[in-house]
Amino acid sequence: MLTPADVVNHSLLFVMRISSLQNPLAGCFALATLLLIASDVRAADSLPDGVQRVPVTLSGGHETEKVDHGRPVKLIAAALGVKDQVFRDAFSNVHPAQPGSGGPTETEARANKAVLMKALAPYGITNERLDEVSNYYRYRPGGNRLWRHQDATAVALVKDGKVIGYEVTDGGSGYTSPPTVSVPGIQNTPAKVELAYGKDFKTNGSITAITLPKD
Repeated sequence: MLTPADVVNHSLLFVMRISSLQNPLAGCFALATLLLIASDVRAADSLPDGVQRVPVTLSGGHETEKVDHGRPVKLIAAALGVKDQVFRDAFSNVHPAQPGSGGPTETEARANKAVLMKALAPYGITNERLDEVSNYYRYRPGGNRLWRHQDATAVALVKDGKVIGYEVTDGGSGYTSPPTVSVPGIQNTPAKVELAYGKDFKTNGSITAITLPKD
């Protein structure tokens, strides 16, 4: 994975090549701008003496409320723009297909959709949006596959064998609960994971920060 400094270095080389072939004045201006950005990026990317970045292991993070029976209600509700309980109440009158039944019949599917739309339409949710969200977070009862998600990545800042901080390099998506954070070679690594939810599938259920818990 390229670091911010790597990106700037590659950009500098590209601008230098372009400036020698096309407009030299424009190339010089772009080069000067990138040099200023490079100094800021390299300063931010550098670490104090003795501090190392160590990739962490993130495990779990896909637990659901017992009342939801494995369904990612937190993600579905956020994508629809309603509170969790609003969707739970709407779904309470739905009759989902049982495992191994092959899915609901056409008549059952229409009836379930009508029930959901009656409860959700007052919140500005359209039939098209409900279909889009439902298909994206398709629930698979009895299966081992999760709904669509993207694993997050992060690093721990380690000094003298102790974790002094964390950096999230990719927030991922699709988390319904804070994952467990572990650092290879270090035992008892406390971490507080913060999640964010919203209508954008790419960032719904993403990790926004990992911090050290306050004593």
